Amino acid sequence: MSPTTCLACACGQFSLIVQGDPITSVECHCDSCRAAGARLQRLPCARPLLDSRGGTRFVLYRKDRIQFAAGADRLKEFRLSSGASTRRVLASCCNTPVFLEFKGGHWLSLYAGLWPDGTLPPLEMRTMTGDLPDASFLPGDVPNLKRQSGAFFARLLKAWIAMGFRSPRIAVSGEVQA
Repeated sequence: MSPTTCLACACGQFSLIVQGDPITSVECHCDSCRAAGARLQRLPCARPLLDSRGGTRFVLYRKDRIQFAAGADRLKEFRLSSGASTRRVLASCCNTPVFLEFKGGHWLSLYAGLWPDGTLPPLEMRTMTGDLPDASFLPGDVPNLKRQSGAFFARLLKAWIAMGFRSPRIAVSGEVQA
């Protein structure tokens, strides 16, 4: 059986279980993640979302390997604009960011803040560094990709094939204004 990990929001009223290994673990520097991060971390009781370099850490998992264990009714979505094709979902009990979802995507980008200290999967790459005015300050410990690489998309495709080309829908009711 694949290993499982239980993750929870800051106050513990929402939790989820992930099964198996993630697709990848990334730090995103796109304009959208930086703008959303700046807005979301100003919500009441919210923890910092952007790291010291302005990036947002995510761990990508197939949707069929994620199970909401408790508090799913507390999930609320946030969109940067009414027409945005991505949504960020928070646990409204404590404004903990839970995941980023691309419209029609077969995976969820889970926010790194869900992992207890010392358990976050290691960073594999930084993406969208081309959106930064100057990316020269980024360390060279992992690849710093201007966009997403072919290998990144190959991992997503492999996961989608393993899911039988399904893209399960995740119902969330309500919105967060930030």
